[in-house]
Amino acid sequence: MNKQSQLLEMKITENEAALLKCATSYAVEYLEQLSEMPPFPSEESLEKCSLFEELLPEHSCEASQVINLLGEHGSKMTVAHTGGRYFGFVCGGVLPVALSARWIADTWDQNNALYAMSPIASVLENLCERWLVELLHLPNHTAAGMVGGSSVAIITALTAARNAILLKTGWDVHLRGLFGAPRLRVIIGEQAHSSVLKALSMIGIGVDMIERVPVDEQGRMRLECMRLPDANTLIVVQAGNVNSGSFDPIDEICQIAEKVGAWVHVDGAFGLWAAASRRTKYLCKGIERANSWSTDAHKTLNAPYDSGIVFCKDRDQLVRAMQASGAYIEYSSARDNMLYTPEMSRRARSIELWAILKTLGREGVEALVDQLCHMATYFSERLSDVGFIIGNEVVFNQIIVQCESQATTIATLEGIKKSGVCWCGGTTWFGKPAIRVSVSSWRTDEEAIDLCVDAFISARECARRNSSK
Repeated sequence: MNKQSQLLEMKITENEAALLKCATSYAVEYLEQLSEMPPFPSEESLEKCSLFEELLPEHSCEASQVINLLGEHGSKMTVAHTGGRYFGFVCGGVLPVALSARWIADTWDQNNALYAMSPIASVLENLCERWLVELLHLPNHTAAGMVGGSSVAIITALTAARNAILLKTGWDVHLRGLFGAPRLRVIIGEQAHSSVLKALSMIGIGVDMIERVPVDEQGRMRLECMRLPDANTLIVVQAGNVNSGSFDPIDEICQIAEKVGAWVHVDGAFGLWAAASRRTKYLCKGIERANSWSTDAHKTLNAPYDSGIVFCKDRDQLVRAMQASGAYIEYSSARDNMLYTPEMSRRARSIELWAILKTLGREGVEALVDQLCHMATYFSERLSDVGFIIGNEVVFNQIIVQCESQATTIATLEGIKKSGVCWCGGTTWFGKPAIRVSVSSWRTDEEAIDLCVDAFISARECARRNSSK
């Protein structure tokens, strides 16, 4: 048998199979222990970080040693984002079908750039685009691109927006670049997410060029304070304030923008999914009028990380902004995914996204959104009943919690973090410290919340005792 024949005959070895089985065993063990794990690793576990600190190895070692090191010690240093008692940042859990699909996808290791590189990735991404546009009630023929996260989705969308606005003035960014280009107007809310500012900076729009609109007590843009846009204006609105979960007056802003031809982008990292539920879709009224949208399936939809999505009403403008060419590139009559994102080579993100949508269907997605909202309401009501101050209207999955004094709020948050029961992040809400609770995991239930409320009470009692000494 010649060398080529030998390569074609190669099969998975016993060692490879054993390694995969070992990794699977550790993964299953991790999931089995998840409900009992502290949401943030203990000091004792973090001390084991020293096991990973070493100089670059000169010699090879057994692969099984590497997997054992991760399984035995690395797992204990993880933050249990996928558990039911982690409320810091908007980090969704991972649905079992999505995790299983990702294992398969990672084994396939498909390059998602072109149909010629992965027909299955092309087919599933095209299907996800159609399903998501329908699920979120976006305009027919809206284009979607699968990117790493909502931050990249915003950069992608705003690049398309910038180029489209300038093209109307006769300035082609692709041909002429940005030096000497007409000045754009950019309007955002005073509490726009930091990723919006990063995206604007990366596409050449500095802080001094931005018009910030004051917000109301819930963090929503005050329409009466917004200067009227013109055709050279980009407006970024929020579908879900990162602190309060509130939604800007999207419909009214879009109607104003339509009259002059301004571009509206909806930053809906977690809140865009409100459109998928009959109970919460009122929050998204008017989103179909916008020009582009960004979201992250890892958050509300509970897909694994690396699941950002950019949508653009004008498919040609998105493709034009993301264009790439080369004699070696084999475009097809099917979907070539690289046309809709900044990356060329990338993993096939649509596989686990398709698995979720296929498994849940419209009703299941709606039930998931409703469950997260119900748990947030339940959590806020329980906290309010025991004397905590709820600083926002809980309209989606975000809760702002405060105590009777700023010092007690800060000390209570530190006590919560140290409790090992739950983990929440801190924020500043209109100049005062607050505890920020993001209910994002499908695993969060009322029993878990009851445990967390007890931890809040204990932390506050400890804070009060210490302050009286």
